[in-house]
Amino acid sequence: MRLLSSAATLLAATALPLALTACSSDSSGSSGSPATQAAKTSKSSKDPDAGLKTGAQLKKALAPASFFASGFAVDPSGARDSGTAYTSPSSADVSKPDCAKLNGTGWIDVTGVTGVSFAQNDYVNKDTSEDIAQEIDAFRGTTAVSVVKSLEKIVSECPEFTDSQTHSKVRISGAGTAGLGDSAYTITLTDSAWENGTTLIAARVGTDVVSVMSTDGHDNGAATAKKLTDRIVTTLRTMA
Repeated sequence: MRLLSSAATLLAATALPLALTACSSDSSGSSGSPATQAAKTSKSSKDPDAGLKTGAQLKKALAPASFFASGFAVDPSGARDSGTAYTSPSSADVSKPDCAKLNGTGWIDVTGVTGVSFAQNDYVNKDTSEDIAQEIDAFRGTTAVSVVKSLEKIVSECPEFTDSQTHSKVRISGAGTAGLGDSAYTITLTDSAWENGTTLIAARVGTDVVSVMSTDGHDNGAATAKKLTDRIVTTLRTMA
């Protein structure tokens, strides 16, 4: 889930999708037949965002309010999407990841990679302070594959971090997860100062990455996180 500053940037983006319009001649220097030239032009001018879901489309794949247990209500400040426009993707060096980013609804930002569209929201139980967040990001090409794969390396670099509120040590563990999307990775956060741990799951469906966070229940939020991920994955597959 994006940080507010990142989301604000995305919502402000009004640029149309980038188009690669360069057209080259063949190695002999001839322009080739009209059919060949047309094929080259079509290939070189292909929209890099063609086939990717917009934020407005991804929003429809998020689990509805009816999915969540009684007591949970959406946090309006955490509900946003990138609308019908795409934004330019970006990446940052995470050779030294900011491990503390795992402790929040925007935890997928720890990968340093942003997609071209997204949708997200956050459900909170005001009586228990339990939190369930869901997000979907769309990426170009094979970037989604790399995003999920990068989590294993990040976890190996982040055995623990200090909770800024309790000043206690948060332990981090992770493992590949079968049966969710095309690939998935689960991260568990535990802290002796917390009443319950946190489960994070990232699952890929084609060029989309689903990321969820859950502190619901007494199992570090694991059951709810898996159920929510499965729900979103199933919906995305029906939209393909």
